[in-house]
Amino acid sequence: MLTVKNIHQYYGGSHILRDLSFEARLGKVTVLLGRNGVGKTTLLKSLMGLVPIKSGSIEFDGQPIQKKTPYDRARAGMGFVPQGREIFARLTVEENLRMGLAYKSGSTPIPAELFELFPVLKQMIHRRGGDLSGGQQQQLAIARALAPKPKLLILDEPTEGIQPSIIKDIGRVIRMLADRGDMAIVLCEQYYDFAQELADDYLVMERGEVIARGLGKDMEADGVRQLVAI
Repeated sequence: MLTVKNIHQYYGGSHILRDLSFEARLGKVTVLLGRNGVGKTTLLKSLMGLVPIKSGSIEFDGQPIQKKTPYDRARAGMGFVPQGREIFARLTVEENLRMGLAYKSGSTPIPAELFELFPVLKQMIHRRGGDLSGGQQQQLAIARALAPKPKLLILDEPTEGIQPSIIKDIGRVIRMLADRGDMAIVLCEQYYDFAQELADDYLVMERGEVIARGLGKDMEADGVRQLVAI
């Protein structure tokens, strides 16, 4: 579903991403690991077109997208849940979800499945986003990205600052979405145990490069925990 080949990215004179390549497969969770400051968030923003790459290629669903705008990538079927959630605090839960459908017809209904995945959102449909707890806001951010039914879901540290019970709920949803087989998922995560539990494939980054990769079931044997330990 997603093929990244030899991409380089710079901030000013700093070389942030260095000849980075990987694939995200349909029906699989590809986990991106690494210490703070190694370029993980920059990579995700590059995939979405929020920051430009200097060279290399990004293909989504067989088509080159490295020159596409972020909104074109969203329309093509890429969903993004940014670090920090970035929901609209003054809008209601319903209005936030409709923002995920902004490029579709105004009569497009909010998919009922979102309320099955995250029942709390139905209970709080008329509450403002800013009145929700951090975990509820994270569920809202994920639901907003899922609203237009993307073929690729990119999540940037969805467990950050979230209570354990909601972390379990988010993990359950991610696994279920992958197992349906119609979506690829790229998960950037600092919480090692959560990442290991969900990973079908893993990548470890250091200084803008992939220094290790493999199957999720091999993470312990490959010593990944030690590679990402602070």
